[in-house]
Amino acid sequence: MNSIKNVVKEKIKKYSNEEYLDGYIKNEFLTDNGNADIFLKINNKEELIDTRTVGNQLDLNKSVYDYIDDKSSMLNNNIKLNLHILENVLTKDEEEKVKHIISEHYAIELYKIQKDYRRYKYKIFKLCHLGLIFLLFYAAIALAFKESFFVEIFVFLFSFTLWEAFDTFIYTLSDIKIKREKVTQKLVMAISIDNDKKGE
Repeated sequence: MNSIKNVVKEKIKKYSNEEYLDGYIKNEFLTDNGNADIFLKINNKEELIDTRTVGNQLDLNKSVYDYIDDKSSMLNNNIKLNLHILENVLTKDEEEKVKHIISEHYAIELYKIQKDYRRYKYKIFKLCHLGLIFLLFYAAIALAFKESFFVEIFVFLFSFTLWEAFDTFIYTLSDIKIKREKVTQKLVMAISIDNDKKGE
């Protein structure tokens, strides 16, 4: 059992340190100009197109977006992405359609994130106003009665709303901002579809 633990520790020490990971990212993704290349090889249309979708609702397989998301998750949000799709099965019209679908997908994702961001900002606004009302009630009751059960209630309500607003601002909005940056990075990435000569 100890030997297994020792092997695990050695693997973690070797592969999970900052120097190794920085080197991995540099060799795996980064180009000379500091951009990052992501290569996606497609052997047939079924790997790329979600066959359940049609017409204006045509979309790519979820695995395509999962692959892009997985690869880009290792990179800083300020690095420009270059997505290279290697294939030899698409027509020129289909290639342009695929580029459009990918850009449209991340534009929609960004729109949904922006909606969440506005919703949580409004929640903070409402909580702060509600907290202010509870504070005024607390002050009025404390001045009038000094010791009252309602004083404790409004202290609790004021503290609760203030904490909820603070928690939403610090954690939820911060997480949404990070998601927004990641989606924006993929929305503006350069997409090229290249003939995969190795597949011929």
